[in-house]
Amino acid sequence: MNDMDQFMISGIQQVGVGTENFNKTWNWLNEMFGADVKILEDDTVAERMLPYTGGQAQQRHASIVANLQGGGGFEIWQYSKRTPVPVGFEIAVGDLGIFAAKVACRDIAAFHRELSAKWTDLSTPATLPDGTPCFYVKDPFGNCFQLVRQDYLYLEQHRLTGGVAGALVGVTEMERSIDFYREVLGYDTIVYDRTGAFEDWAWMAGGAERYRRVLLKPSQARVGAFSGLLGADCIELVQALDRTPRKIYEGRFWGDPGFIQICYDITGMQALGRFCAGKGHPFTVDSCPDGQQFDMGDASGHFTYIEDPDGTLIEFVETHKIPVAKKLGWFIDMRRRDPRKPLPKFLFRMMGVVSRGRKREE
Repeated sequence: MNDMDQFMISGIQQVGVGTENFNKTWNWLNEMFGADVKILEDDTVAERMLPYTGGQAQQRHASIVANLQGGGGFEIWQYSKRTPVPVGFEIAVGDLGIFAAKVACRDIAAFHRELSAKWTDLSTPATLPDGTPCFYVKDPFGNCFQLVRQDYLYLEQHRLTGGVAGALVGVTEMERSIDFYREVLGYDTIVYDRTGAFEDWAWMAGGAERYRRVLLKPSQARVGAFSGLLGADCIELVQALDRTPRKIYEGRFWGDPGFIQICYDITGMQALGRFCAGKGHPFTVDSCPDGQQFDMGDASGHFTYIEDPDGTLIEFVETHKIPVAKKLGWFIDMRRRDPRKPLPKFLFRMMGVVSRGRKREE
């Protein structure tokens, strides 16, 4: 049995969102996209991220919030003692790193009308190169989100949006990046590969320029404990052809404002580590190099990082324990269950009830 048979990727767990104002960011994501369930929260020192935090451990406040209709969550992240450093330029299409997060939406026209009534910084509806309806919106800090038509529904919450469905990533060498995302992360199907100027980007900085854009998805459905909640995911790689793109996190720390990383829920971290190293992408951060357990608030597990060919951060998380109802002492020990079997929906319903009740109390 090779290493690839001993690990599995269950989907995008979250996209990290560095912010200057934790509460403002969460309230906005909650109001606009229905990300109202806190999966976990932590306010401790990030001791294991030294390669990306100037060699010093940094205090931070972090929380993963989700929309139970299905899709990945957002990890909202703010430095507690260090002043966050925002990007010093307007991020354009194709700049290196995550320049937009994809958010699932089951009715683009209806949600555009709904959002237009309470927010102004958004584009008009358009289509992706394959005809999929979409539009774009920016949060109060300039982070860009692509609302993209997707019919998947996990738990009905009577909303038009779900969670994170993927990301748009700027790259310098398209073929090299396609190889990385296919071989390491399993995106082995090309949905489209187009070159030119694109109507849906006209609203964005640099949107009138020429690009090569490639949308990738896995050919096989994701499996694992959280695969039902996380749903389908994809990655869109974008290469600027008319200019030299800027690196979004050049000279800044992990956790500074912007989209920090794409995080994947996985099982079998040791085997994954050997596999990534064999592909030339060894872990740059390993929270548990000796196989121990890393605690994050009321949850625990094992996290690692690698970099894509342009330095965009990819996180892997293997969950060991998650809280369902902390006050009742109800936690799930993930190591005692079949890792391929999805968690039952009633557990996520309970998390939603507990999280919303806590927010009302706050």
